[in-house]
Amino acid sequence: MSAQVVSRGSTRLRRSRLWCRLWWRLGLRLRLRVLLRLRLRLRLPLRLGLGLGLRPHPQLLGHRQRQTLLMLLLALATAVEFLENIMFVFAASHIVGGIDGDPRSFALVQAAYAVGSMLTILKQPWLAQRFGYRRYLTGALLLFIAGALAAAASHSVTQLAAARLLQGLGGGALFTSCRILVNLMFSPADRPRALRIFMLGIFGASTLAPAFAAALIEHGVWQDVFYGVVPFAALAAFAAWWLLPDAEPSRDAAQAPAIGPLLLFGVAIVALQTALSEARFDVLSHPLRLAALAASGAALLALFLWHQWHHGKPLLALRNLRHPVYLTGLAMYFVYYLINNLSGYLFPIYAEQALGLPLQTTGWLNTLSAAVSLVGIAIYLKSASRLPRKKPLMTAGLLVMAGAAWWFSRLPPDTDVGALAWGLVGKGLFGVMVIIPIAGLTFRPLSAEDFAHGYRSKNLMRQIASSFASALGAILLQNRQFAVHQGIVDALGNRPEQTEQWMRTMEGTLAARGLDAAHAHQLALTWLARLVDQQARLMACEDLYRWIALLALCAAAAMLWQRRLD
Repeated sequence: MSAQVVSRGSTRLRRSRLWCRLWWRLGLRLRLRVLLRLRLRLRLPLRLGLGLGLRPHPQLLGHRQRQTLLMLLLALATAVEFLENIMFVFAASHIVGGIDGDPRSFALVQAAYAVGSMLTILKQPWLAQRFGYRRYLTGALLLFIAGALAAAASHSVTQLAAARLLQGLGGGALFTSCRILVNLMFSPADRPRALRIFMLGIFGASTLAPAFAAALIEHGVWQDVFYGVVPFAALAAFAAWWLLPDAEPSRDAAQAPAIGPLLLFGVAIVALQTALSEARFDVLSHPLRLAALAASGAALLALFLWHQWHHGKPLLALRNLRHPVYLTGLAMYFVYYLINNLSGYLFPIYAEQALGLPLQTTGWLNTLSAAVSLVGIAIYLKSASRLPRKKPLMTAGLLVMAGAAWWFSRLPPDTDVGALAWGLVGKGLFGVMVIIPIAGLTFRPLSAEDFAHGYRSKNLMRQIASSFASALGAILLQNRQFAVHQGIVDALGNRPEQTEQWMRTMEGTLAARGLDAAHAHQLALTWLARLVDQQARLMACEDLYRWIALLALCAAAAMLWQRRLD
């Protein structure tokens, strides 16, 4: 028996050696041709949506394993954009400071990304049909990587804006396309699991982003915020190329959409964003110019919408999206993104620059808030069926956000981390209690054919709301900080005795540490100016938090009043 086993083993060994010799005697081009034919033979004949077929060998992976890999890929590709965008907003003050910019510069850079993203979203149907989702998403991820590398190499506002425009052209494809692919590639039985993985990927990236950005800046430079996302995007691009299916040629994709409507939409958004960023400086000095710029942007946007309404093959099928439930959900989406992005921009500045917390502590506090959302969504997915009515939950979420913003506006300058945690828990619950029910209700009345149009329109609105919120936060914060700073300086000038006493005390303390009188006086002035700046920033942040609380209360009242989302 043992002799037979040895004989069989030696026979297999001789055969394997023979095959290896024959293989390496083949030319390189012939070997590649054999591999290509073998890979084509191993494709599955599964066809979903645009002629879909999975690539992994059916004997290596089971059907459920292949499905899980594709679900993870779609979640990863979407998470890449969320990771980068949240990291960018969290590190906004460091990035803008690194290129010697100001809040207007930040608004311009945000507008560049939003315009690039929205242009890609508008062309998404044609690009997907023309190139197939495999080439389309792989190319979009590579374009996103190129934009990130260009942003890291930027030395001016113009260079950074151009890099973010390029990055937006790539990133705009990810969220919309991956969500549409969830419906195209998975059967109704598998779709709930795909959506769970998809949402967990988004909220997981949102959880990691603040702490990751803080660690990169703390141990490196602001450019590392852009370098940090490149490995994840590269992994997603590699997986998209090998896992996503090809698409058969489509006659509908033979003619590209006209460039005129795209340019019209882009100019309209740039004009509106520029008017917003210039409002702080031109509202008194050049009010007519500012009003003309805003009116021009609004008119061009209205012209674009009118063109799409009357066009035979529009970029946005507006006529099919007139359902009251969808329109109400779209409005609540806008409110949510406005509040969420305002708060997301404000908190890092409030915690690090106004309260004086370390950068990494600020990052971990933001991550704590996102972790609350991640745990909350896991609980919601298990208990959503027990909540037949969603309106009370969404209203409660808006009230919780209003309470969290009011809590932040009442904290003293020497507050500790534990006091901040209560507001962060409320902010984290807001993300679950509002956006997830809205997402489940908004698209329910749309047909399968209209879902893609509806989701593209929703993501267009998301980019507009996110860009508008970040720019609005930057401008309002600078405006309020300037006014408060001037008020503090005037108050110090009206109390010369107290100011002089503080200066003498500080100079004496510094002189006791070995400084001469001139250096002690200069350092005391610098310290006083720093305290004034910090106090002005704290008061400006608190005022903006009060506005967020008021906005959330108004949104809660609107949610109670409406009858469509329930």
